[in-house]
Amino acid sequence: MAVPKAKTSKWRRNQRRAQNFFNKFRRSLPSLSVCSNCGERIIPHRVCPYCGHYKGKEVIETE
Repeated sequence: MAVPKAKTSKWRRNQRRAQNFFNKFRRSLPSLSVCSNCGERIIPHRVCPYCGHYKGKEVIETE
């Protein structure tokens, strides 16, 4: 089995754990793109909830 050659310091341990803390926030915030029809910010690969268009075609009717 692998055995550590030296004791891991508190600083190095905390630096490693900090990456997991920041990754939680990065995953929870989706990347946004611009709707080609109305210009609103939307989640990519989804129908625009504002105008109902996807890839230049009207998929759902909106008021």
